[in-house]
Amino acid sequence: MDTLAKSIAGPIRRTMVLVLTLLAVCCLCNSVPAYAANDAASLRDKYQSLTQQLAHNAFGRPLYLNSSESSSRLQGDIYAVVNYPYATVSGALNDPVHGPANWCDVLILHLNTKYCHAATTGDGSILSVNLGKKVEEELSSTYRLQFNYRVIASSPGYFQVQLNADSGPMGTKDYHIVVEAVDIGENRTFLHLTYAYGFGMIGRAAMTTYLNTIGSDKVGFSPTADSTAAKPDYVGGVRGLVERNTMRYYLAIDAYLGALSSPPDKRLEQRLTTWFNATEQYPQQLHEVDRQDYMKMKDDEYKRQQTAQ
Repeated sequence: MDTLAKSIAGPIRRTMVLVLTLLAVCCLCNSVPAYAANDAASLRDKYQSLTQQLAHNAFGRPLYLNSSESSSRLQGDIYAVVNYPYATVSGALNDPVHGPANWCDVLILHLNTKYCHAATTGDGSILSVNLGKKVEEELSSTYRLQFNYRVIASSPGYFQVQLNADSGPMGTKDYHIVVEAVDIGENRTFLHLTYAYGFGMIGRAAMTTYLNTIGSDKVGFSPTADSTAAKPDYVGGVRGLVERNTMRYYLAIDAYLGALSSPPDKRLEQRLTTWFNATEQYPQQLHEVDRQDYMKMKDDEYKRQQTAQ
């Protein structure tokens, strides 16, 4: 009986770790705001309203982050100025032909993205994305989501792109990553990333378990009400969780854009180096693995995602 119990305990424990990890990185929301094609003016107004926050913050870059939590929903938003021309940003992220594959090159930078492959079907572009742990692993031990890639709005000065997946682990559904951007001149672009997810009772219980165990010491970026400059204190729990991953995806977008100026054969290494260096600027929130381990893992995963699996 003891031998049987031990043989069962290992797979159960590994399954629980995977489930908790997936819930920590999944991005879903059944009520992400819908943007209209004329929202360029609204995004420009938001840029003007955030002038002070973009110029003076603890991030060391022109960036503003906020998050929200309800009984069944989490959402993180980042507004940032990126020093790339609008045409560069738009051409990389909302190109109906090359955009899906470019997004795979963005998503694979995240520690928990183990595979991403883009394909075109009669209904549009699909991204097959596998999520897993922060270490190298076989795809068979990860969870696959099917993201629909949609260009919602595209113009010479504004675009919006959505990645949506209908279902995920533990009965979750309606996954979303939303990016919109507007040209603000002087070879700069104002970008808004929304990363959000909703959950039911099972999802809430699993996240609570994660945050009470392997995620117990994790925090986000927003200061708590009693935080001071001398003694900063940051939100934890599920808000901290969504803030960390919102930042990771934003830094992946920025790293991808920054590497476009490098020769094609140097871009992967540049993206990986830039992303890792950027996350290490916020070690309390984002440090997870050593540089050498990250570079090797992601180089292997990038090679794997070049073919459909």
